[in-house]
Amino acid sequence: MKLLDGKMLSLELQTEIAAEVEAHVANGGRKPHLAAILIGDDPASKAYVGHKVKACAKAGFESSLIERKGNVSQEELLDIVRELNEDDSVDGFIVQLPLPAHIDNQAVIEAVKPSKDVDGFHPENVGRMALGLPTFLPATPGGIMTLLERNGVKTTGMHAVVIGRSDIVGNPMTSLLSRNSEPGNCTVTQCHSRTVDLKSHTLKADLIIAAVGRPHFLTADMVKEGAVVVDVGINSIEDSSRKSGRRLTGDVDFENVAEKCSLITPVPGGVGPMTIATLLQNTLRARLASKR
Repeated sequence: MKLLDGKMLSLELQTEIAAEVEAHVANGGRKPHLAAILIGDDPASKAYVGHKVKACAKAGFESSLIERKGNVSQEELLDIVRELNEDDSVDGFIVQLPLPAHIDNQAVIEAVKPSKDVDGFHPENVGRMALGLPTFLPATPGGIMTLLERNGVKTTGMHAVVIGRSDIVGNPMTSLLSRNSEPGNCTVTQCHSRTVDLKSHTLKADLIIAAVGRPHFLTADMVKEGAVVVDVGINSIEDSSRKSGRRLTGDVDFENVAEKCSLITPVPGGVGPMTIATLLQNTLRARLASKR
């Protein structure tokens, strides 16, 4: 078993991005500027946005954080989005999800200018991705594809099983793995909460993407020998041995599944850092494509 170390690769990518930024600035260009909107005080969201801000600094980016309380109105949030759309000093921005229940997520996503949608969630960018056209890839699926590519995983001809059908991970992951490219060229089975006899599908898989949001959902008896397993889950569970009383774990029963895998991502330190690296890549791309 070998780890797909997203943390190490993310640092490598950030170093590469920083070199590109340095060259761009040396040629008279402006530093890329990534902004983030954070609503409420969810600890996980705060921590994640904090990681993004730190990564921006390492890569030589400018960054801005716009925070509002959880009771912010949808109209006020949409006003912030419109301001960022019109701000020529901002190359890309994200609205940290999840949003409070009273906010219409889709209305906010559709309000983001596609050329600044570095999360890759706007319908225009999703459509371009589905057609194989140049666009911003959603950060987590894009990061997974880079993780597979840079670790030499040849996916052509693989049977891939994607567990999950969210618009953030499951659906775009299915599309990307089906592409006529490398990584890609997989025969993809997409499973979800209504799938009958999930185990019968996962046992045939050469590559499994677990994105269900349920701790230790994928167990060793569901995985064949030599499979590649990518764990997208980030779940907080009780752990009396930790000072905080809790720890992070994935959707995969890592200790037991790892014994059967050829490659597997850890949690934390797998997919999460790659998501941030992809976000930086998208923002740099937006800066270089911009005439502002």
